[in-house]
Amino acid sequence: MNAPSTPFFENEDIQKKLKTLAKKAKGIPMSARFESDSDRFSRYSLNLKGLLFDYSKNHIDEDILSILIKGASEAGLQHSVAAMFDGEKINNTENRAVLHSALRAPLSDIASELQDDIAQARDQTSSFSQRVRDRQWFGATGKALTQIVNIGIGGSDLGPAMAVEALAHYANKDLEFHFVSNIDPTHIAETLSKCNPETTLFIVSSKSFTTLETLSNAKAAKAWLTHAIGNCDDIGKHFIGISSNIDAVTDFGIPADNILPMWDWVGGRYSLWSAIGLSLEIAIGVEGFYQFLDGGHCVDTHFRQAPLEENIPVLMALISMWNSNFMGADSNAVVCYEQYLHRFVSYLQQMDMESNGKGVQKNGEPCNWQTAIPLWGGTGSDTQHSYHQLFHQGSRMVPLDFIVGVNSLNPIGDQHAFLFANCIAQSKALMTGKDTATIKQELFDQGMNPEDADTLAPHKVIPGNRPSNMLVYKTLTPFVLGQLVALYEQKVFALSVLWNINAFDQWGVELGKQLSNSIKSALLESTETDYKNGDGSTAGLIAHFKKLSKQ
Repeated sequence: MNAPSTPFFENEDIQKKLKTLAKKAKGIPMSARFESDSDRFSRYSLNLKGLLFDYSKNHIDEDILSILIKGASEAGLQHSVAAMFDGEKINNTENRAVLHSALRAPLSDIASELQDDIAQARDQTSSFSQRVRDRQWFGATGKALTQIVNIGIGGSDLGPAMAVEALAHYANKDLEFHFVSNIDPTHIAETLSKCNPETTLFIVSSKSFTTLETLSNAKAAKAWLTHAIGNCDDIGKHFIGISSNIDAVTDFGIPADNILPMWDWVGGRYSLWSAIGLSLEIAIGVEGFYQFLDGGHCVDTHFRQAPLEENIPVLMALISMWNSNFMGADSNAVVCYEQYLHRFVSYLQQMDMESNGKGVQKNGEPCNWQTAIPLWGGTGSDTQHSYHQLFHQGSRMVPLDFIVGVNSLNPIGDQHAFLFANCIAQSKALMTGKDTATIKQELFDQGMNPEDADTLAPHKVIPGNRPSNMLVYKTLTPFVLGQLVALYEQKVFALSVLWNINAFDQWGVELGKQLSNSIKSALLESTETDYKNGDGSTAGLIAHFKKLSKQ
């Protein structure tokens, strides 16, 4: 299929119109848009099988959206979506297809050449998870393994760690779950201190099975087991390997029967739907895991079939691009008013910034426009008492996504109503703000004299007119979590098309890995040899390390 003929940011007509509209939009208070349009909420909100997306509190109108959608269409967004789902090698720098969406599809919807592999992997993963849940997975001493330690990093850690926490309400309470990623020995040491060697199962996840952090921690886990149980052939019963490098996994000592597959058409940060989600399937069971897959597939179907103007991931991407490339935002925030989602933002950070943190177009030419937007956030209402001050009164405009459920899984009195009220209030306050006249009148009403009111009022002004989206679900379930994850995945992909970049490679992480090997050698040398290939700072830091480590 031919490449799009007019990339979004090389479409001069679209760029000219959007810059003109942005200048105009900055002069229109968002609250005024609601005052002039009583149907604005219904006009700018969509519902996808119980998940409400409200994007009405943005600097948008029909003119802006029509130009954004026209530009996306002329940039070939629909073409790119079809190419991804059809298995074309859209990861052009690695000559790979991008087919993580197939992992959450019904087998009847999956390309025939992938059906057998995916079906076999699903069956094997479900068999493993069920054996652990039924206390039928036994270790070297014959005891059932009930403490699960997932060892991975990046997508092999962030996804399952986030999801197990998010769906803890549905988890088997007789099982313990731990996640180890950092090469800092404290991470594995503190985790192992909570575990019993006789009842611990390690899931070691690495596509290449050469990842430094993962292998270092896996070796430490194996040494810990060997020390406690003895060096016997049954040590392998305590390990499951998830990798595409079968020889390396078996060389490590994991039996072939305990290995689950990974494929080069699934990137690590998109792999939660695969065997990488084993710890989640152990936690919530096979049925719960398939509900999670169904939630993701629901979004995929919508993403493929809904027209651009009614397509939630597309609108999320267009609004994000509008805010960053035309309205002056230099970061985005996500705030989840759901304690179970306290790791969701960390997961999104990798998905978003590792995918779209590129400054070069797919054709190798530099981007003359801003691409990836730094993403941050956390859990409401905690964040209200830390950095919401910046959202409301800071000099930077930060667009927000609020995520909240109507019902709590752990209702206590009216606490959840307060939580939901806080979420709505933050969104409303960002939009409306509070002007000088209103503040002065409040101060007068409190008995303050005019001179003091004039002095204090500027410090209490809240500018408002700051954009936000709202994602609202009835109750957090495996299906809803699948929807949320897939929505952001497809938003990230749509943004990559608009920016004309490859969302599925990550060459930027390689240089640090390469340099760390030579620096490590220099740190561990017994001589006083300088780091010859480094700069003065690097050499000085190596010398400082050597000096203090000897003490």
